[in-house]
Amino acid sequence: MARLSDYKSKRDFSRTAEPRGRVAKTKTQRFVIQRHDATRLHFDFRLELDGVYKSWAVTKVPSLDPATKRLAVEVEDHPLDYGTFEGTIPQGEYGGGTVQLWDRGTWQSQSASPPLRDLEKGQLKIVLKGKRLKGGWALVRLADRTRKTGKRHNWLLIKEKDGEARPGEPDTLLDDITSVKSGRTLAEIAAQSRSVWHSDKAAKTSSVKKKAQRVGSVAQPDFIEPELCRSVSRPPDGAGWVHEVKFDGYRIQARIEKSDVRLLSRNGLDWTQRFSEIALACAGLPDCCLDGEIVALNGNGVSDFSLLQAALSDEATAGLVYFVFDLLFLEGADLRNEVLERRKNALAKILAQRAGKQTRLRFVSHLAAPGAAILDAACRLDLEGVISKRLTAVYHSGRSGNWLKAKCRGGQEVVVGGWWGDARHIRSLLVGARREDGFAYLGRVGTGFNARNVGDLLQRLKPLTRATSPFLPHSELARASGVTWVEPQLVVETEFANVTAGGLLRQASFKGVREDKVAKQVHAEPVPQMGRVAMTKARPAKTKTASGIAISHPEKILWPANGKHRAVSKADLAAYYQMAAPRLLPFIAGRPVSLVRAPDGIEGQHFFQRHVMEGMAGAASIAVKGEAKAYLAINDVAGLIGAAQAGGLELHPWGCKKGDPDIPEILIFDLDPAPDVGFDRVIAAAKALAVVLRGCGLKTFVKTTGGKGLHVVVPVRSTPAKPARWADAKAFARDVCVALETDAPERYTTNMAKAKRGGKIFLDYLRNDRTSTAVAPWSPRARAHAPLAVPLSWAQVKTGLDPQAFTLPEAAKLLRRADPWKDFFQSAVLLSAARKAFDAR
Repeated sequence: MARLSDYKSKRDFSRTAEPRGRVAKTKTQRFVIQRHDATRLHFDFRLELDGVYKSWAVTKVPSLDPATKRLAVEVEDHPLDYGTFEGTIPQGEYGGGTVQLWDRGTWQSQSASPPLRDLEKGQLKIVLKGKRLKGGWALVRLADRTRKTGKRHNWLLIKEKDGEARPGEPDTLLDDITSVKSGRTLAEIAAQSRSVWHSDKAAKTSSVKKKAQRVGSVAQPDFIEPELCRSVSRPPDGAGWVHEVKFDGYRIQARIEKSDVRLLSRNGLDWTQRFSEIALACAGLPDCCLDGEIVALNGNGVSDFSLLQAALSDEATAGLVYFVFDLLFLEGADLRNEVLERRKNALAKILAQRAGKQTRLRFVSHLAAPGAAILDAACRLDLEGVISKRLTAVYHSGRSGNWLKAKCRGGQEVVVGGWWGDARHIRSLLVGARREDGFAYLGRVGTGFNARNVGDLLQRLKPLTRATSPFLPHSELARASGVTWVEPQLVVETEFANVTAGGLLRQASFKGVREDKVAKQVHAEPVPQMGRVAMTKARPAKTKTASGIAISHPEKILWPANGKHRAVSKADLAAYYQMAAPRLLPFIAGRPVSLVRAPDGIEGQHFFQRHVMEGMAGAASIAVKGEAKAYLAINDVAGLIGAAQAGGLELHPWGCKKGDPDIPEILIFDLDPAPDVGFDRVIAAAKALAVVLRGCGLKTFVKTTGGKGLHVVVPVRSTPAKPARWADAKAFARDVCVALETDAPERYTTNMAKAKRGGKIFLDYLRNDRTSTAVAPWSPRARAHAPLAVPLSWAQVKTGLDPQAFTLPEAAKLLRRADPWKDFFQSAVLLSAARKAFDAR
């Protein structure tokens, strides 16, 4: 195999200052992994062998999961000088970009044959002893029948199954973004640009000149450390300050050169592929460097970090928007030393040229009105807050005091130190932040979880488990039990109502994982007292928050007042869902749910929603086989509040097993009387049906529908070895109804044609089919008087029962009564046994 001839042939040493290099053997077998931000971010994996570094470009971070194989493209041998290099290779030269020493150590072969021979055979098994990579690894060459002589080989880098392996673990090594040599991130290396190759020396320090990508005639650094804000309780009102909307998303620096776009996070991570639609929108701009924030907008046009997390998780990023608020470079000119006013004027001009062509790029304008008034207006509109900037200030990386932020509501990044729950559920996160004396406890985050984000959180947290608390001693932790402790590495964003005198977050809600931040950067910071006062004063009537979900226009009337009941507002509906959740959620959580939505109230337009709506706070989803789109799921209180915010007046779940749409668990018999049939006859029909079902060994339950009928409901179960199917459920329900019809054809019909129903009760068994729904117990109905579908005891089902007497305004009184369905799921009987009993009667 070639040693350094390929390396030298790729470089013109009259133009590049890289070392010519030489073959030099040492007494040890070293390995290095360099994180290389060149055309694309990748990892250079190098093994010292035969006086050089045998090298591969690994497309992604090495995985500790033996089932995850990483493509490793063989590249030319490198001189041993590369083993200590960290810095910037000037653009325009081979491999131009920022290089970080990501891991290093020693290696040895697991084979008795010489390593060079194993490489020639195409399989090398080694043991690594590094700071980050340890244990057994294998390099396996892929077959390439079309390969010509001299073409690079493709290999696979695979973790061996040993004590260092982490089967099923996500790419947690992505969190290791600092150098093992200097402790710097790629962004810090690029921003400082102190190490560059110089004539035949490994590296020199240049404190003045930054070797970087060229844009026109001015050298533009590979990455510019962003200017950051200082937190204040209220924005400044003085002259010279202007105010912008504060967004809740990811800070992104966009670098455009000849339509080639790179999107970098606040730490310099290349996120171009994650936001490919934004990159495409930037491609038509002139050569420049933009500073802004990528966000997801909810139905009210407000940025929502939870929606952004969901969009990234689902790889559904087409609807994201890049709000641009600063311009750092433009066609060869470094604008950072220009005042903000001039930078924004230039930015407005180049974005105006794109006006009407697309909406993914938006200019952030500013206002010069008094800051307090701007903040109050922002809070009334349910915005995050306000960013205040000195109009005459230059761009200064880091925190200079020229940019200030004031929030409408409490919120900050924290680090997870444990969770309370079990292996499948999170009831709350225990969080903290760094202080000078250690990792300080900041309290619990108890809301904002749903089926999707809980799964992701557990996947991230389980590999970090430890035996003891990582927090500094705290009195509240002394009483904690049932907590799973974790290494404090995962950064999450929270929103909270206020802070206790002891510094703990109150009513904290989870908003999402911060992938652009590392734990050591998160420090405990005080929350301004005035900011909390401003928050409560600024949002009196237009917005209300419940379980971490903002309710816009809570005063909106959904059910108008009538002679018997007061009007019911959106805030009332949210409060009801919160109150009824313990009884309502067992019948909808983990199951597909359809909503009857009436955003403008029952007198406005009604429509049926089965799938997750973009911007719907608190919503979860559940996959259904054979369906292209996931169905809506409501799994917790936040999901119910989100339904109220969306005008969801009725909840119609499937009768399936929780978590498995293909297995029936709840049978529904809907007794629907013709208009000329009195309710007493419906009561008699329900009791007659119950007799038949009880004869099959089933326990029956009954509820009002919020209309003129009743539902007789039966819990069933099946065995894992022989699960029941929807065809079984539908056939059983049909046969029971037909039997009742056969016995009294003058009273009952199973014919759904309305013309055949006169004077009869329609026995509707069709609810017991895949994709069919029925109104949930305790669901409101989008009808006059705000009726509820209320579970009853059989003792209540008697002459004189008025199904319209159960309404949402009376809900508090109804919920104080004993629950007649308390043992519903515990009463389930095998559907196969009920079928057998029915056939034998």
